[in-house]
This record gives sequence, structure tokens and C-alpha cells, in this order.
Amino acid sequence: MKTRNSDPESGRYGHLTGMAGGDRLLRYESVSEDSIRVMVQTFYGCIREHPRLGEIFSRRLEGRWDEHLLKMESFWQSVLLKNGAYKGKPVPAHLKQKELLGSDYGQWLGVFRPVVRELFVPDLADEIIVLAERIAQSLWLATFGHAGSAPPPELSATTAQCGGAAW
Repeated sequence: MKTRNSDPESGRYGHLTGMAGGDRLLRYESVSEDSIRVMVQTFYGCIREHPRLGEIFSRRLEGRWDEHLLKMESFWQSVLLKNGAYKGKPVPAHLKQKELLGSDYGQWLGVFRPVVRELFVPDLADEIIVLAERIAQSLWLATFGHAGSAPPPELSATTAQCGGAAW
């Protein structure tokens, strides 16, 4: 059984350890509520440090981070486990964010991709990233698109750098 060593005070997570793994990095081989929780916590820990996105999220979520993290766990459970846990409406929520730029979705993916690649085995990470890219493309189209427009190429792993953050 794999466990995740964490430092609850910093919100940062160590690497996964397993029976024979020692200090070797092991990744989640399946999606579960626990792996989604770790993904969301790790991702938003990185977002908080991002020079642009961190400020946007901090302004919007001051005093409400815990509520947002639970909502994002429900969202990703609905996407990855198809359990219907999320009942929100992401498009209207993003349309309200008037300070967003079209490039912010690419920056979001630039943080998300390496987090997922660190946490999950490669094939599973690729599947999760493809879903995240579709979500980012959909939100970009709803926020910035117009008839005949296409999302920018950085919202697709086929043209974007997948191995590291772009910030």
C-alpha cells in the first residue's frame, strides 16, 4: 500500500513511499479520493506561489481557501471518478473573473501538468492532463472565444511543454 508523507504545516507533500520503495519516488497507479485530494492540495500549493495566478487566487479566495479546495476535490472527483460529487457551474464562475487573461489558462496548465506528472504513473498522468486540457480549452472558449476561434496551442500537450512549469 502506498502512502503519502506530508508536512501539514507547510501544505507540502513529500514523495510517495511503498513497501520496497525506500526513498524511490513511486507514483499513484490509480485515481482515488485520496490521490485527488493530494493532487488538489499539491497543485494549489504551487498556484499560491505562482507570480500571476497566486495573486489572482489569493484575492478571490481570501479566507475561503479551505472551501475552494473542497470544491475542487469534488470537481476532480466528478471528472476522474465520475461520481457526480461536484454540483457547481465552472463556466459562469470563470466568466465573473474579469482580471483573467487568455494566457492564464496556459499558465494554469503549466503548473498543473508537472504536478500531475509527479504524482501519477505516466499513462495515468497523460489521461488526467488530456482531461485538464479539454477543461482549459472549454473555459478559454467560453471566456475569450468567438465564432470560429480556436484555443491557443499552449492548451494542448501536443504543442506545449509538459515536463516543467512555464513560470
